[in-house]
Amino acid sequence: MSQPQEMSGPHATPPVLDKDPGATAAPPPERSRRFWSPRRVPAAIVAVLVLAGTGLLLYDIAAVRAGRPAMYWRRALAHQLAVRHLDDPWVLAGAGVVAALGLWLIVLALTPGLRALLPMLRPHHDVRAALRRDAAALLLRDRAMDVSGVRAARVRMRRRKADVRAVAHFRDLDEVRADLDTTLTDALRGLGLSRPPALALRVARPGRKG
Repeated sequence: MSQPQEMSGPHATPPVLDKDPGATAAPPPERSRRFWSPRRVPAAIVAVLVLAGTGLLLYDIAAVRAGRPAMYWRRALAHQLAVRHLDDPWVLAGAGVVAALGLWLIVLALTPGLRALLPMLRPHHDVRAALRRDAAALLLRDRAMDVSGVRAARVRMRRRKADVRAVAHFRDLDEVRADLDTTLTDALRGLGLSRPPALALRVARPGRKG
C-alpha cells in the first residue's frame, strides 16, 4: 500500500490511497440445498424385518434339508399360491400393500426429508445453516402485527410459499395490504433463505373472509 502524501497550501489535493492488490472482495453467498434426513428409524425397521424374515426362511430350509417337515406357514403359503388365481381379491390386496410399501421406501430414498427446515444462504462454502419453519412464521407474524391497523395475523410457512392471513380493524384495507406487502417482503428477504418463498397475502375485516 502506498504512503499518503502530505498536503500543503490551501488548494492542496487530498491524498489518494491505493488499494491493497492482495485484498479481495468477499464472495457472494451461495444457495444451499435441503438437508437430508438420516432416516434411522425406517432403515432400522426395514433391516430388522428383512433380517428376521431371511433368518426364519433359512432356518426352515435347513430343517427341511435335515429331514424335518416344513413349517406350517410355508406349507400354507405354498398351498394358497397354488390354488388362488392372480385376479383373486386377496392376491390383489397383498400385491397392492407390497407395492405401496416399496413405493414409500423409494420416495424416502429419493427425497431429502426434514421439511421443517428451510435452507439458508451460505456465506462460506463450508458453512451451512437452516431456519425452522415455525420460527420463520413467528417472525413474519410479529412483523405483520407491527403494521398499523392489523388486529390479528396468522402465518403458514411452506417451502415455496408464505401464506399470511391478516385482520384489519381500522384503516383502509388497500393501505393495510400495501404496508403488509412491503413489510413482509422485506422480512422474507431479510431471513437470508436460499430460496425465499413467495408471499400470499389476504387482508379482511373481522368476521369476513379475505
